[in-house]
Amino acid sequence: MGVKIEVFRMMLYLSFPVTMFWISNQAEYFEEYIVKRKVRKSFKRKELEDFKERMRVRKEQRLLKSEN
Repeated sequence: MGVKIEVFRMMLYLSFPVTMFWISNQAEYFEEYIVKRKVRKSFKRKELEDFKERMRVRKEQRLLKSEN
């Protein structure tokens, strides 16, 4: 009985990483999760850059008002 359990455990240990590798390399998974995530990330980066620019302009205006 001990050999059968060891064979089962070894198959389980080997099948899990192989299955996860196979699932993660599916084209649908890659497109749905990775590509869409990058698009959202670039959109957030654009929003952050716009915010920084608005804050920079606001600070410059405040400094110009305080000098006058």
